[in-house]
Amino acid sequence: MDLILWRHADAEDGLVDMNRALTDKGRKQAEKMGFWLAQRLPKDARVLVSPAKRAQQTAAGLARAFETVKSLAPGADPAHLLAAAHWPDASGTVLLVGHQPSLGRLAGLLLWGEARDFSLKKGAILWLSNRTRQGEGQVVLKAALTPEMV
Repeated sequence: MDLILWRHADAEDGLVDMNRALTDKGRKQAEKMGFWLAQRLPKDARVLVSPAKRAQQTAAGLARAFETVKSLAPGADPAHLLAAAHWPDASGTVLLVGHQPSLGRLAGLLLWGEARDFSLKKGAILWLSNRTRQGEGQVVLKAALTPEMV
């Protein structure tokens, strides 16, 4: 299974967190990363997105249908993110579009075995995969990119 963590792009400040929209910079970041992802994602990849406006707008940069999942909202527990993705039991590719610190903590959990803080830059992705080697489950880092790198 491949699991891609995509942090929402640059967003405006605001008092109502769920309604914060992307800035012009954020829209450009979402389009750049969305274009890069669109060229590499399998057609049957599941795209799961936080209900927050900035995450919805980031996912729109992919120009592909997606599913809004309430459990990916800001402040989500890494366990809820894993449950939504069905990691590691599902097959195929799942793209989660969400927020810090949740995505960073999930990355820490998968890469180091504990939900430690790991900062993902706005608009960045981590592409992970799982495999079994010599009877042991492993997490493989396939890509780590910021919008400025694509």
